[in-house]
Amino acid sequence: MNYTGVIIEESLTDTSVLKKVHIVSTEVEKVTKKHQSKVPQWTLHTVEILADKAKQIAEELSKALVGDASWYADFKNDTHHYIVFKNKVFFIDRRSKKEYDEAKSYGLSLGIPEHQVDFHPDVEEWKR
Repeated sequence: MNYTGVIIEESLTDTSVLKKVHIVSTEVEKVTKKHQSKVPQWTLHTVEILADKAKQIAEELSKALVGDASWYADFKNDTHHYIVFKNKVFFIDRRSKKEYDEAKSYGLSLGIPEHQVDFHPDVEEWKR
């Protein structure tokens, strides 16, 4: 099962990884104070990644992400979710609150604002 997600072009030091994924659409978004980013715009590429290439792409993204900023990329399918930080990749079972909690905590420890680590699902049964 293929994966879908968003890669922000400005988060990459090496954009060649974008040639290895299928770009479904691209949207340019002006950055506001809410984004807490030093770049003036984000170029958001919605991507599709072949299942058999997902691990390799995650590893390449991890190496390509800007090191002096708190960036991440993520892509998922129905069962699994890759959350990719600089030099760290989380491969998450989408049913696992614990795994999502670990990835979210890691992102927050890097200084990523809480509203930007929104990959953590709000699943009703987790609230019980």
